[in-house]
Amino acid sequence: MTLPRFNAAEMVFSAKCFAAAMLAMAVASLAGLPRPFWALMTAYIVANPLAGAVRSKAVFRLAGTLLGCAAALLLVPALVDVPELLTLALALWVALCLFVSLLDRTPRSYLFMLAGYSAALIGFPAVGAPLGIFETASARVEEIAIGIVCGTLVHSLVLPVSLRPTLVGLMDRTLADAGAWLRGMVQPAAATADGAAGRQAARRKLAGDISQLRVMATHVPFDTSHLKWTASAIRALQHEVAALTPFASAVDDRLQALRDAEGRLPADVEQAVGGVLARLADSGRAAPGTPAAPLSDADLAGLRAAARAVADAPPPQADAWTRALRIGLAVRLEELIDAWQACVQLRQRIDAGLAGHPSELPADGPAAPAARDVLHRDVGMAAWSALAAALAICLCSAFWILTGWPGGAAMAMMAAVFCSFFAGMDDPAPSIYSFLKALLMSLPLGALYVLVLMPLVVDLPTLALVCAPAFLVLGCYLARPATFMKAMALLLSGVIGTLSLYDTGQADFAGFANAMVGQVLGVAAAAVVTALVRSVSAGWGARRIQRTTWRELGRPLRQADAAQARLHAARVLDRIGLLAPRIAQAGGTVDGVSADDALVDLRIGTDLHALRRDAALLPGGLGPDILARVARLFREHPAQRTTGQAAQDQPALAERIDEALRALLPGGAAADAGPGPEADADRRRTLAALVGLRRNLYPARPWPAAPLATQEARA
Repeated sequence: MTLPRFNAAEMVFSAKCFAAAMLAMAVASLAGLPRPFWALMTAYIVANPLAGAVRSKAVFRLAGTLLGCAAALLLVPALVDVPELLTLALALWVALCLFVSLLDRTPRSYLFMLAGYSAALIGFPAVGAPLGIFETASARVEEIAIGIVCGTLVHSLVLPVSLRPTLVGLMDRTLADAGAWLRGMVQPAAATADGAAGRQAARRKLAGDISQLRVMATHVPFDTSHLKWTASAIRALQHEVAALTPFASAVDDRLQALRDAEGRLPADVEQAVGGVLARLADSGRAAPGTPAAPLSDADLAGLRAAARAVADAPPPQADAWTRALRIGLAVRLEELIDAWQACVQLRQRIDAGLAGHPSELPADGPAAPAARDVLHRDVGMAAWSALAAALAICLCSAFWILTGWPGGAAMAMMAAVFCSFFAGMDDPAPSIYSFLKALLMSLPLGALYVLVLMPLVVDLPTLALVCAPAFLVLGCYLARPATFMKAMALLLSGVIGTLSLYDTGQADFAGFANAMVGQVLGVAAAAVVTALVRSVSAGWGARRIQRTTWRELGRPLRQADAAQARLHAARVLDRIGLLAPRIAQAGGTVDGVSADDALVDLRIGTDLHALRRDAALLPGGLGPDILARVARLFREHPAQRTTGQAAQDQPALAERIDEALRALLPGGAAADAGPGPEADADRRRTLAALVGLRRNLYPARPWPAAPLATQEARA
């Protein structure tokens, strides 16, 4: 038999959890509260290896408990004489809170989810004694508050583990992944299948890094180090990295288009663009301990000049499409330079904040949007999950009411908890079944404590001595993400859940059996209802996420500016981060959906915003016509086809884009309209947007072979 091996960090974390739990138990007992084991349980629920996460979770849990308590105080006294209506009211409250929680998608969502099932945990046991609901609810709040305070104090004061190493490492990895993508664009291997696969992997990693960084940053204001003073800079960095992604993706695509057009990357392009990308990647934070180094004004001017040279010096034999590709490449490369510089400057500002120096953002800089504006939200699935939770609670309550079984309250409570806890998954049923198996495995351990060990306990030191073996070992497993859920099931349901029977005077075999059967049936009901009503496949979820982007692209743009384009980029990049694991879970392929197709949609959104800003530069209403045709294409997008496949049914759109490109190229109808460098920059930006649309919608369509004069004569 191999004994488990725990590292020092896991053992320290487990010891702190145990100390916080015993402290909470002691305080609750001395305060004379009726159920001190709730305080002990709460100390474990809020535990996290990172002190900042403990503090944020503590705040969210306390607020959620207060809100759930208020709901129970309003509903139970008013409806206790009509159990059917009380059941429905509590079920609807849980459903409402779960719906709001699923739309949040940050750690703050815990507040709303807890507000839902806290009302069920307080309300259902109070049905038999409604006159004492206020005392019961206030006692639950006090017990939970004691557990929260004790857990927060211990994890914050005793060897606190800062979020700083984890979050700083994630930021550095994000920039490193972006730098690896830039370096791979012009390397010779990039034209091979292995090089393309490497770039795809870097893009997927970058999307996942950004989504993870955005979620983790919620804990930053609660951290114990100087990291909390850099919260605004960290939010801005997330947004800037998301904003540079469509520019980097467009540069990558234009380079590939030049390879396709000429058989290889032109030497001058390879040298100029390769030098720019390498210099950008070198200015980032390449490894921990290596400081970020923003480019000087002279360096920036040189890089921009190198980018413009790609467009200004095409070879004499270059056709119109090659010239357009070069201009589009140059424009996107300049935008990439500016976006990368902003990221590196923010990374340097974060370093300054970590060192204790001011890290406020400049007042004239772009404000980072709130998470609610950029994180993907699926209102339909949130509503469906809420409906499944309400249905499971109602079924369990109906069984309880019809049978009059005393353990029926535990069924409804467990259904509320488990339908809520796993609702963010595409298919929650396997995870609920896994928790159910761990709960069944914990029954012998729970019986040992309730029927054998606890009768020997006479005071708090004896309780600590009896609990220490199981609590300390399971606490080490709580520190491991791979074993967290199973350890939580064994500890909370198997040990602490059964110990709480002493609070209610039911610590005998009959009470233990009733409580365990109620818990098992409640978890099983949640699993069955979820499997029948709510579960979907990973492929179905991926297609639904992709269709959200298509619907967004199918809405006509009523306003378009740089800020709107950045918001769109951040939203689509978050969806790419959600798509990648689902596609992998589905076996690597889903009909009509891939992470690379999502990048195509990301670039299209950026191009549409740019074209919308400068549509007036195109003659004959070409700009509004192209925008309207693209919107119609995405509104009618077939679910099982990629964007490029769907566009093949719209050849007229390709002809209109070609017409607009000819008008903007040198010698075209709109090429010389509006003198001055600012007008020239607008024309180049518009031409880059049209090049992007043509490449993304019609990647295999050749440029019309007829000379420009012939084309104009035909028109």
